[in-house]
Amino acid sequence: MENDYNAAILQLRKGLAPGNSVLVREISAGIDFVADFWRERYLQEYISMGGGKIKFVTGRSGSGKTHFLELLGAEARDCGYKTATFSAKKIWLHDFGGIYFQILEAANLTDCLEKCGRKIIAELGFDPAEIPPGMTFADYLAGNDLLDPITKREIRRLLSSVFLQNPVMDNNFALACSLLTGGILGYPVLEEQSRLLLLGWLAGSREAKLPQVRKLGLSPSRVTKYNARHMLRSLAEVIRTAGYAGLVVTVDHLEMLVSSDSLEEIRYTKNRREDAYESIRQLIDDIDTLGGILFVFAFDRRLLEDDRAGIKSYQALWMRIQNEVSSERFNRFADILDLDRLAQQEYGPDVVVKMSEKLARVLDAHEGGARPLDADAAETLLSRMEYGQASLPRQVNAATLRGEGEDRA
Repeated sequence: MENDYNAAILQLRKGLAPGNSVLVREISAGIDFVADFWRERYLQEYISMGGGKIKFVTGRSGSGKTHFLELLGAEARDCGYKTATFSAKKIWLHDFGGIYFQILEAANLTDCLEKCGRKIIAELGFDPAEIPPGMTFADYLAGNDLLDPITKREIRRLLSSVFLQNPVMDNNFALACSLLTGGILGYPVLEEQSRLLLLGWLAGSREAKLPQVRKLGLSPSRVTKYNARHMLRSLAEVIRTAGYAGLVVTVDHLEMLVSSDSLEEIRYTKNRREDAYESIRQLIDDIDTLGGILFVFAFDRRLLEDDRAGIKSYQALWMRIQNEVSSERFNRFADILDLDRLAQQEYGPDVVVKMSEKLARVLDAHEGGARPLDADAAETLLSRMEYGQASLPRQVNAATLRGEGEDRA
C-alpha cells in the first residue's frame, strides 16, 4: 500500500495524474466546477434513472484529462456504480468486442450475480446474512428441512423472472446468468466444469467450445463487434439488477488513434483507425438503448486538430459530437468537455492559488520541496496561459515545485 502511495507521489512530481483516488481528491481544485455538475446531473440523476450518455474530454497535454477521469471514477464508485477504466495505449478500439471483454472483466460479473442471488433469497423471505460463509442457500435450506419441491419451484421461477423474462437481456446471456446464479444458490446444481465453460464463453475464451456450451441449453455464437453492444446492454442490466446504480466506462489516451510513435505497443493503420471511429459512431447511435451506462473518452487536442487522421476526418462521427450551438459561456452540458477552455473562462487567481496550495500540502507532507504560489504568481501564470505551450495545471505544478510563490526570505 505504501509503495502505491509513493508511486502516486512520484506521478505528481512528474506533473501526471496520481492514479490514486484519495490523492486525486486531495489535490483537486477548479475542476469541481464540472465534476460536481456531472455527479449531480448524470451520476445521481440521468444515468441512475436508466439513461445512457457518451461524453468526450479534451485539452492540451497536462490539462487534467486523466485527473478528471480518475476523479470521475472515484465519484462514480461513491455513487454506487461499477466502473471500468482503460487506456487506448493498451487496448485496441477498432473492435468493440475487445472493449466489451475489458468492461466485462472490470465489472466482475460473479460479484453481480452473487448480489442477484441475495436478492432472490430475500424475495423468498429469508435473510441472506443468516447463511453461514461458504454454505450455499440450498444447503442452508436442506439443513433446516426446507428444500421442498415448492421452494425449488419458487427458486426457478425467480431465476426466470430476473433473467430469462427480462426483455433487455440477450437470451443466451440471460440463460447463462440464470445458470450461474443457480449455481451460486446451490439450486439448480451447476457443475464446476459447466460454470467455467459459461464464464469462458461470456469472456470470449476460445477454449469455451460452442458445442459444449450448447449442451447446457444455450444457442450461443461468438461475441463479435457486431453483437458486443447487445451483450454490453445485457451486462449493464445485470449490474443494475444487482443493485448498482449503473456502469461508468472511461477510456483515456484516445489520441493513440493518430499516433505515429514507433515505440508504442499499439499503432493504428488507416483502416483500423476508421474502424475505431465507426465503432464509436455506432456506440453513439445506440446509446439510448444502453440504459445505465456513461461512456467518457479522453484525448489530446491533436485528435481534433489533425484534419487528415483526426476525428474531423471521419465525418459520420464528427457530425455527431460537434457542438451545434456555440456559446460565450462555458457549457457544462456539452458533449465535448474542453479543459483548456474551462481554465480560460472559469479559473481565476483564487483557483490557481488553491490548486497550488493543495499540491504543495500533499508533496510537503511526503518529501517537501514544494511551495504554493501567491496571488501575483497566479496572475502571471493566467496572463500567459493562452500563449504558453503547456497547459495551466502543468504550469501550476511546475511553478509549485520550483517554489515560485511568495517570498519567504
